[in-house]
Amino acid sequence: MDEGHVHLEEDMGSSWSLLSWLASCVMVFGGAVPYIPQYQEIQQSGNTEGFSTRVCLVLLIANILRIFFWIGKQFELTLLLQSVVMILTMLAMLHLCCSMQNSNRVSTKQHHITDLDLRYFWSWTGFEDYLFFCFGFTLLCAFITFVFLDSLLFVETLGSLAVFFEAMLGVPQLLQNFNNRSTRGMSVSMVLLWTAGDVFKTSYFVINDSPTQFCVCGAVQILIDVAILLQVCYYGQDTRAKLG
Repeated sequence: MDEGHVHLEEDMGSSWSLLSWLASCVMVFGGAVPYIPQYQEIQQSGNTEGFSTRVCLVLLIANILRIFFWIGKQFELTLLLQSVVMILTMLAMLHLCCSMQNSNRVSTKQHHITDLDLRYFWSWTGFEDYLFFCFGFTLLCAFITFVFLDSLLFVETLGSLAVFFEAMLGVPQLLQNFNNRSTRGMSVSMVLLWTAGDVFKTSYFVINDSPTQFCVCGAVQILIDVAILLQVCYYGQDTRAKLG
């Protein structure tokens, strides 16, 4: 009986380890999955007006800040890897949007980050402008983190800022839908996957005793996801057709 009990505990331990590993993989790569249908929709339509590229801005800032938060407070490695994957995903989305906008551009007027014109912030012509912004923001964060790394207050503030920006992920899309009075061009599949991912992510944070900031972030994201789905119903889009 004792040996059988030991074997049972070992089997349960192995199963739990496998589930934990699978959950970690979902956390690392799952955040990028919702952007696949939106990427495909932009490719097929050649139109980027339905997708707010400021979603990319919010996520780039959030994940760059999270990486420096990890330097000051080593939480799960899974969340660090997730940030790297999300940064690469957002850069891929921006590259596609820039390519489509440039191919459809009628005016020869171009806008670059070096123009220092706030009216066209994050509405630049070239993909390299967005890369330059990310590089400059990363250098600034690295310098400030190096100076204040020993301050617990700074590290916690950095973490709070990271999750605040991540919690605001859906706000640019929410506002764009409101301004357009339409959700046309926005992938409903993307938002449904956002919602499913945020529910899973928030549960993961709670189960793994992640920093409180992460749990609050997840809860806020779920509320914003629901608000965007309500917009889809309110603006009368044919959800079934968009999902197809």
